[in-house]
Amino acid sequence: MSITVLKAGLLDTIQDEGRYGHQHQGINPGGVMDTAAAAIANMLVGNEAGETVIEVHFPACSLLFNKACMVALAGANFTAVINNEPAPLHTAIIVSAGSVLTFVKPVWGARCYVAIQGGWDASYWMGSYSTNLRVQAGGYHGLALRKGDTVHSRMESFAFAALPGGSVIATPVRADASPLYEAWPFIHCIKGREFTWLGKDDTAVFQTSSFRVSPQSDRMGYRLNGPVLHAANGQVISTAVTKGTVQLMPDGQLTVLMADHQTTGGYPRIAHVTSAAMPLLAQAQIQQQLQFTLVNIEEAEQLYTKQQQYLQQLQQQCNLQLQHFLSGNDHYHRP
Repeated sequence: MSITVLKAGLLDTIQDEGRYGHQHQGINPGGVMDTAAAAIANMLVGNEAGETVIEVHFPACSLLFNKACMVALAGANFTAVINNEPAPLHTAIIVSAGSVLTFVKPVWGARCYVAIQGGWDASYWMGSYSTNLRVQAGGYHGLALRKGDTVHSRMESFAFAALPGGSVIATPVRADASPLYEAWPFIHCIKGREFTWLGKDDTAVFQTSSFRVSPQSDRMGYRLNGPVLHAANGQVISTAVTKGTVQLMPDGQLTVLMADHQTTGGYPRIAHVTSAAMPLLAQAQIQQQLQFTLVNIEEAEQLYTKQQQYLQQLQQQCNLQLQHFLSGNDHYHRP
């Protein structure tokens, strides 16, 4: 099974959970920005949570399905349509050969994930299928998807191959992702190593002020516009940073490192966004405002545990719904 890109989007790449264990070599983990949404998209079509997905930004791509398949969309609402019919989020969808997926208008969020049953076939590099654009490795030849590209699924034999042309079935296999994003605009974080470099007034400003996501933001990091903060020292010896590190730049503004972050940095690490809050932050749109809320490490662990338990419940729910749906639709199977 394969798809053909009819129209390229702003930045559409194949990603998985990322490549870890190589930061000491200067290779960042990369991977999906919103790990929760990508996992849900995969769960809905019966994949493992860390399977490959297409990460879509708006304006987004248009995709032609060359064979019948099962897909799911999760994360941002870009008003997706298949064959000019609404394609619901967080729902497993059966599409026939010749169907076209397009995205019409952004409503909420910054990144949508397209999962296909069996996962997307991609280049494997250093433990991951994720696209690393800087070195052009992994994913689809290390590049963003372009018009005319053909991407294959790992599953070539699909149960719904006999589906009549032009058909689209929104199945009852669904997941509620809303609890993962209810905390907006509050982003939980823990204190960073250089948090104490802030003066008393600036400490209060950091915790009570709103910061706006700058247009100078991308998968590497979010540049934030807000009150100017001051540190007792301007820089540190270049040291390790990670996804979610909040750095104080020389101009007094903040930068939050995201999936394609560098591996070391020389700016004060004021805070670190909690793992549980990263999916929420990943869906921040340009010019949206956010506010940091400090928690301690124990609270951060509890938030992460609660999130993972919810995702595990969704996984079990999706598996049961999918088994029930497939068992009741044998008439679409190959003879």
